[in-house]
Amino acid sequence: MLAACMIAVPQIGLADAAVGDVIVTLGENLTPEQKQTVLQDLNAPEDAQTVTVSNKEEHKYLGQYIPKSQIGTKALSSSSITIEKAGSGLEVKTKNINVITDEMYLNALMTAGVKDANVQVTAPIEVSGTAALTGLIKAYEVSSDEVIPEDVKQVANEELVTTSELGQKHGQENASALMAKVKEEVAKNGVPANDEELRTMIENAAKELGITLTEEEINSLISLFNKMKDANIDWNQVSQQLDQAKEKITKFLDSEEGKNFIDQVIQFFAALWNAIVSIFTGGQQNA
Repeated sequence: MLAACMIAVPQIGLADAAVGDVIVTLGENLTPEQKQTVLQDLNAPEDAQTVTVSNKEEHKYLGQYIPKSQIGTKALSSSSITIEKAGSGLEVKTKNINVITDEMYLNALMTAGVKDANVQVTAPIEVSGTAALTGLIKAYEVSSDEVIPEDVKQVANEELVTTSELGQKHGQENASALMAKVKEEVAKNGVPANDEELRTMIENAAKELGITLTEEEINSLISLFNKMKDANIDWNQVSQQLDQAKEKITKFLDSEEGKNFIDQVIQFFAALWNAIVSIFTGGQQNA
C-alpha cells in the first residue's frame, strides 16, 4: 500500500506566514487511533493548521507514472511542514516510509520550489511513500501562500518516481546522488540545448558516481530533464537549496568537492602532527 499524502487545498490565506508556522496533512482514511499516532510522530502543536489528504488526489498526480494498483485505495500517510528562516535550507525526516528516502524527497521538493522548511513524513504502518510528495508540495503552498505551477508539481512527482525506480536497481543512495549531481550541473550551466548534450551530462554524472545506466534509464532521465526544461523551474533556487543541503545528499563526500574537503582536513592534521613532533624532537636535541 503506497503512502497517500494528497491534500485538497483549503481556502486559507497565509500571506503573513512566519517562521515556525506549521501545517499538518492527515490521510482521510486514518482511524482515530492512527490519527493520534501520526500526530504524536509529527510532534504537531495543538494550534497547527490541519488539512485532509485524499486517495483521489493521489491518483490524480501519480496515475500516469505508476499503476493504479500500486497507488492503492487508502490515504494513510501524513506529513508536516514547518517554515524556517530564509537560508535555512530543506530538511526531511521520515518514519515508516520504506522505499522513498529522505534524500529523494529532498531532491523532488527542491525541483518543486520548496525552500527553507523542516519536513516530516510518517504513516501508522510501513508504506512506500511514493505518493507523499504532492501533499507536501500543497502543504507548502498553504503554509507559505505561494502557488507552485501545475507543470512543476507534475515533473517533481515524476522525478520522485524515476529516482525511486533507479534506486531499486542501483541503490537508493546512488539514485539520489545521481539526480542531485545532474541537477547541480543544470543549475550551474543551464539545461543542455539538445538530447545529445543532455545524454553526455547524465552519462558523465553516472560515471563519476560509479553507476552504469541502461539505455532505457538514460532515455527516461533525458525525458525527465526535458520536461524540467519546459516547466517553470527556478534553477537559481534549486542551486541555492542544493548548496545548503549538500551534507544531506548521500555520497557528497565521494564527490570531487567532498574529496577536496577531506584532503584539507588531512593536511591540517598532518601539519598539526608534524608541529607536535618537531617540538618534542627539538626538546630532545636541546637536552
